Amino acid sequence: MKKKFFWRVLLITTTTLLSVIFFLPSTQLFLSMPEWLKKTLPEKGITLGLDLQGGLHLVFEVEGDKAVDLTMEKIAVSLKDILDKKGFKADVKKDASGIAVFSSDINIRKVVEDNYPALTLSDSSEEKVIYKLSGKEAENIKNTAVEQAIETIRNRIDQFGVTEPTIQRQGTNEIVVQLPGVKDTRRAVDIVGKTALLEFKLLDEESPMAAQLPAEILPGDEDKLMQEFGSKIPEGDSILTGRVENKETGKVSKRVYLIKNQTLMTGDTITEARVNIDTRLRNEPIVSITFNAVGAKLFEDITSANVKKRLAIILDNNVYSAPVIQERIEGGKAQISGAYGFNLDEATDLAIVLRAGSLPAPLEMIQNVTVGPSLGRDSINAGIKAGIIGSILVIAFMIFYYRISGLIADAALILNIIMLLGALSMFNATLTLPGIAGIILAIGMAVDSNVLMFERMRDELRLGKTPRAAVDSGYNKAFWTIFDSHVTTLITAAVLFQFGTGPIKGFAVTLSLGVAINLYTALIGTKLVFDVINSRTEVKKLSI
Repeated sequence: MKKKFFWRVLLITTTTLLSVIFFLPSTQLFLSMPEWLKKTLPEKGITLGLDLQGGLHLVFEVEGDKAVDLTMEKIAVSLKDILDKKGFKADVKKDASGIAVFSSDINIRKVVEDNYPALTLSDSSEEKVIYKLSGKEAENIKNTAVEQAIETIRNRIDQFGVTEPTIQRQGTNEIVVQLPGVKDTRRAVDIVGKTALLEFKLLDEESPMAAQLPAEILPGDEDKLMQEFGSKIPEGDSILTGRVENKETGKVSKRVYLIKNQTLMTGDTITEARVNIDTRLRNEPIVSITFNAVGAKLFEDITSANVKKRLAIILDNNVYSAPVIQERIEGGKAQISGAYGFNLDEATDLAIVLRAGSLPAPLEMIQNVTVGPSLGRDSINAGIKAGIIGSILVIAFMIFYYRISGLIADAALILNIIMLLGALSMFNATLTLPGIAGIILAIGMAVDSNVLMFERMRDELRLGKTPRAAVDSGYNKAFWTIFDSHVTTLITAAVLFQFGTGPIKGFAVTLSLGVAINLYTALIGTKLVFDVINSRTEVKKLSI
């Protein structure tokens, strides 16, 4: 083989083999493979979406106005505690008009403004002043309420064990939840809407059992962990895990903790959790939390009695953080920093979790649709049938119209499908019915690319050029036309992915991968075959 062809042949062969390997976890063959071989392959393959395997589709509306009311109620209680501590005789109530402070002492206004800058003076008289939240702060609370609700729902669904759930925001205050494969719909609805519980507990690092536990386990191995260590757990302790994601590889594992059962405090005493930058150390993000008066006193007592011990922050029996208590913390405020430093995303996520001790506002279910598995099977069968019939007709037409050149294009088409399935499996993509439509559309574009090149080659042959010159000229002249059509399609797919939801994103993913792979197979794969044929023999006539 000539050196100028060797690297292209090696590239095509390698990518084809990798595609087949990546696709194996999506096949039944993967189940019968030995364990050592499974460990070398991707953990998951292509996952079927809600419309293909059935399941539950829910749409919730977050009552943002209620979240604002709840915030105002917390502020009213906290403000009353602050005024009492400062010796002011004032009554603070939350009513329809806002937060009313009944007092004739004008100095109270400065206390309110210093502690709650988001409050604006709405009305005043000699006996009382009324405060309201600024419009910007109210919108921020509503937006945060949706984020907190999404995080809380995600925690519940993780406990439920649904694979590849879809939980995403829709519009300004709606949340779409799709649970593929769920059969017990009533239980799923109850779990999604259940209030999460935030707890603070100490780690039991003094027990010999703590040193026996593995540092981390794989997701799904919790039952094995309990089978091995469940009977050895000291009285008054529990084994809990926390989700850990490797930032470089994206691999998820579960960190194992031995936790004391005694709940020192719960999340209902936290009034706020925000992300700040610690300028004293390395300008790293930290999470600042604020307690109400009861929580401040309780937290002060806990930290004073447990210096140098680790305090676990637990949401729904999932450990999110276990920082070391360095000193007694008073004043109703605390800071949490990562053991090796937070990045901004980690700090933001933790702040959301801390605020998500319970649903921030009531959720109203506005849509509940159950997709049966039989409908999913019908969709799969219809999609496969359409794909097979369409592919056979396209392959037959290409051979009939373009002869041997058409056969080369058909080989590239099959290679395109293999690589597309391998890429979807590598990315653990969720395949939906619109996704299948995206695959079929990508197949059509793959054929279209070859038609453009073949027609250009025919034009060159009519001008009297040799087959080799016609092939080179045809590919060169068709390149920018093909490139332009594919790039514009990729731009469209990118917009669909950015602004679409659920199945629309599935369509965008399959279409994008199909278009990118098509450029590779059409411009490199088929060109390689023609170059090899023209280099081995003196081709006098091109079968096209």
